[in-house]
Amino acid sequence: QVQLVESGGGSVQSGGSLRLSCTASRYTTSMGWFRQAPGKEREGVASIKSRGITTYADSVKGRFTISRDSAKNTLYLQMNDLKPEDTAMYYCAASDRLSIRPLEPNAYDYWGQGTQVTVSS
Repeated sequence: QVQLVESGGGSVQSGGSLRLSCTASRYTTSMGWFRQAPGKEREGVASIKSRGITTYADSVKGRFTISRDSAKNTLYLQMNDLKPEDTAMYYCAASDRLSIRPLEPNAYDYWGQGTQVTVSS
């Protein structure tokens, strides 16, 4: 089992920045950030694997950066130039598997409780 705890959400104006953090109870091979807006399906935002391979959704490329501090078992998501359409509940996810489709929710076994991000225009 892995416990994941997110933090760092909040409310910002369009063009602003936020950094999300996710602390895991132990190391896992693959980690990702997902988001879900009201009435919409959960979608993959970014992922990172043990070899440092990152994957981003097209909608966030060039604005968001995923990183991890393996010594602290902590995952980060730096979000810049935020837009109202980024408003959602953001979830941290983890998997012990390496060969996964990185932005597919079903590929992950462990989930955090979520942190709300709200971007106003």
